[in-house]
Amino acid sequence: MDYRILGSFEVRTEGRLVGLGGEKPRALLAILLLHRNEVVSADRLIDDLWGESPPETALRTLRAYVSRLRKALGANGAPPDESDRASGADGGVLVTQGHGYVLRVAPGELDVERFGEMADRGREALAARKPGEAAAMLSEALGIWRGPPLTDFAYEPFAQSSIAQLEELQLAAIEDRVEADLALGRARNLVGELRDLVARQPLRERLRGQLMLALYRSGRQAEALEVFQEFRRTLSEELGLEPGPAIEQLELSILRRDRALDLAAGDAPSEAGGELRAAAAPVGWWRFVVTG
Repeated sequence: MDYRILGSFEVRTEGRLVGLGGEKPRALLAILLLHRNEVVSADRLIDDLWGESPPETALRTLRAYVSRLRKALGANGAPPDESDRASGADGGVLVTQGHGYVLRVAPGELDVERFGEMADRGREALAARKPGEAAAMLSEALGIWRGPPLTDFAYEPFAQSSIAQLEELQLAAIEDRVEADLALGRARNLVGELRDLVARQPLRERLRGQLMLALYRSGRQAEALEVFQEFRRTLSEELGLEPGPAIEQLELSILRRDRALDLAAGDAPSEAGGELRAAAAPVGWWRFVVTG
């Protein structure tokens, strides 16, 4: 199976799009994917699907949706394995366990996991001072995205937390890819992209620092310093805060025209360059971000 939530919600098998039925069965499958390989109680599923005012027939309707999904996913009639016999669960992809259901998702079947594995490898290459490998791997990871995550469920309460977490993961991967591109001497090509990103995320300090560095390395010192001053004003007016020490050090290095900022193509970023980094994420961080 090929489950896709990084964009419009799709399920494919052998390249064929699987028909999932109407809005509620699709939402049910999305909820189960967000809690893949875990038991999700019928009560929770009813709450997520209908909120505070479920119909009197909610449990019966839920069971009908589960049966429909089993048929769509090709799991209907699959023989139970030994663990299923012991627990009384059904066989197949979508199984009944106790008073709930489990969607069995194998490694790599969900696009979030494929994205996460490649982003992990890109981050490891960046840490190992291999910016070319990192840029290629992170670009491939970001290429899995087909649009806003879970876009079909953008207004559904059950999806809000996961959408925010997924958007944060995408942005962190973009920042890592930009860092790799900066280390490869691609500053001029990054300025436009970074201006767009900063416009969408005006309080994101790492992006501001990357834009400052890209402008400076493009021979635009005054513009780089103005980006910092604008960031200071925005932080003060909206949050009553001051910029962090790393970006302040970067401003000072730009003012002094610190030669450590002038990296040759292929060099890895240095601390003296003042580049801002996100906290290192553990390998496999993406496995848990849309569950629980």
